[in-house]
Amino acid sequence: MRIFAAIVGILFSVSVFAAEPVKYLEGKDYLLLDTPVAAVNPGKIEVTEVFSFICPHCFRFEPLVEEWEKKQKPDVALVQIHTQWSEPMKFYQRGYYTAVTLKIKNKVQLATFNRIHKDGKPLDTAEAWADFFSAYGVSKQTVLSTYDSFIVSGLMSQADTRTRALRITSTPELVVDGRYKISTPGGMDEAKAHEQMLLIADFLIAQIRAERAAKH
Repeated sequence: MRIFAAIVGILFSVSVFAAEPVKYLEGKDYLLLDTPVAAVNPGKIEVTEVFSFICPHCFRFEPLVEEWEKKQKPDVALVQIHTQWSEPMKFYQRGYYTAVTLKIKNKVQLATFNRIHKDGKPLDTAEAWADFFSAYGVSKQTVLSTYDSFIVSGLMSQADTRTRALRITSTPELVVDGRYKISTPGGMDEAKAHEQMLLIADFLIAQIRAERAAKH
């Protein structure tokens, strides 16, 4: 009887241990930034995705991010930053912030990725962006004037500043609450790596939510 009870106790302990949530470790699964970066949406738990339209990894990550965002509670805000570190990337960064300014980003985000990576059609001129966005109810002239506007140039400058402040070294990368940077994990299939990035983000969101609740 005692042997049976001991076996049951061991099995119960194993099952409880197996049911514990996965813990991710600072320095291994994510990095703590030396200097936190202020949120764009104060009061929200902000998750920043830094990406580029011409990055093939970002192209494959985008559908996962869109589905992940739909499942978040109202206290979470996703902010996307289009980065650049070369002249060719600036055409795509400018196109992104043109879409943001014209308030068509949500309509064209995934379509832009598909045009570049599935259809193999570059968007490396103002005219190319104008032709593309005109299919979404914006006149070509409006796109052209917005593309070269001070507003878009200012948004690009802000994106570059935040990219540096967030210590971004590759794309895609996530930063949670302006403090925790999540890079693509190595040593695993890309799809699993992307999934893990979002699981780590969920872990950190829960941690931050608990910290804020404890203060009230």
